Amino acid sequence: MQPRAHVTLEDVARAADVSLATASRALNGMRVTPHLRDRVLAAAAQLAYTPNAHARALAGASHRTVGVICHDVTDPYFAAVAGGVMRVAGANDLLVMLASTFRDPEREIAYVSMLRAERAPAILLIGSGFEDTRWERAMEAELKPYLDGGGRVAVVSRHRSLKVDSVLPENRAGAAAMARALLELGHRRFAVLSGPRALTTVIDRLGGFRDELAAAGVTLDPADVVEGPFTRDGGYQAMTDLLTRGLDATCVFAVTDVMAIGAYAALRDHGLSVPGDVSVAGFDDIPIVRDLTPPLTTVALPLREIGEKVMELALTENTTRRRRILRLSGEVVLRASTAKVGA
Repeated sequence: MQPRAHVTLEDVARAADVSLATASRALNGMRVTPHLRDRVLAAAAQLAYTPNAHARALAGASHRTVGVICHDVTDPYFAAVAGGVMRVAGANDLLVMLASTFRDPEREIAYVSMLRAERAPAILLIGSGFEDTRWERAMEAELKPYLDGGGRVAVVSRHRSLKVDSVLPENRAGAAAMARALLELGHRRFAVLSGPRALTTVIDRLGGFRDELAAAGVTLDPADVVEGPFTRDGGYQAMTDLLTRGLDATCVFAVTDVMAIGAYAALRDHGLSVPGDVSVAGFDDIPIVRDLTPPLTTVALPLREIGEKVMELALTENTTRRRRILRLSGEVVLRASTAKVGA
């Protein structure tokens, strides 16, 4: 195995055949089995791995550094929330280290491990948790000693597994309110563009929407729920799949605005208009959707406030030693992408 330039921690983990989290713990002198430590150190030596100089510099100022881990900072949802985090951090003279996991549970755990090693005073996890017991156990193993050592953790949209201070957008209630609004427009035939079902946000938004339809006597056929990545391309492909098999819905609900943007493009490429041929609704109210043609009906969440509140939770000492939960509701905003049936 020959040394090569720009060796990363991922390269070391791959060469040692261990997870990113294990590689990080071994290289930072944290507890791993002697066998795994030897494998990681041997791989690091063979690859001539050296920690990034910028990371070392930041480590010297770690007492003023907050770690923010999100799914994808290029997603306008996370960018808006991160903006709120940074505003409060800046007001408190804190540096923010921002990392994107791209919805990889193993990478998220590895980043938490790295921030522990750098002795960051607070870690924020922004975005949906995973319905995965193995991930839950691994994350708890990372967070418990960090919290016991005085570190602070606050999260967004992690209401099931992590028993830490949380800001919870009312995803289920918001999706239910959207279902009611669309039913009031006369829609009875729906399709849903869903993100990965392992994400708690998807479970809540899809569940709230489907349950509200059922309460009104409208059944959402499982075949009309198409899963795809939480991205523009994921929405495009999911919408394309619906169209290929023959769309029988008057309204398509995308569980995120970014997926709805992809749906717009797929409909346009198939010669269909919104809302002339089919209505489209989303969720989040990221800034760009007001400028779409037509503007997108959505559930508006206070994204910047979410970021501000989660940062404030991390900075405010919890004297009760009980989990603090802040719930922020969304509001349905009807725009021109949804029309009354028969109008």
